[in-house]
Amino acid sequence: MEKFDPKNHDDNPPLDAEFFAGMKPSRRGRPRLDAPKVEVKIRLDANTVAHLRNSGPGWQTRVNAALSKLVAERQI
Repeated sequence: MEKFDPKNHDDNPPLDAEFFAGMKPSRRGRPRLDAPKVEVKIRLDANTVAHLRNSGPGWQTRVNAALSKLVAERQI
């Protein structure tokens, strides 16, 4: 590998304070939610969990929606 020769790389911007001042850190991953979900642990009957899981993918989302509806209607 050749040594760095600035004459061969004169098209690169200078790495000075002005260059770095214009940079901002990258944000990886999912965007933050306004109301993030909270992880909880509850104990349910085995047959209840089996029934919910057997309803297919998205069962946790459906349970959350059903509970949210009950809370909104002040039934629980």
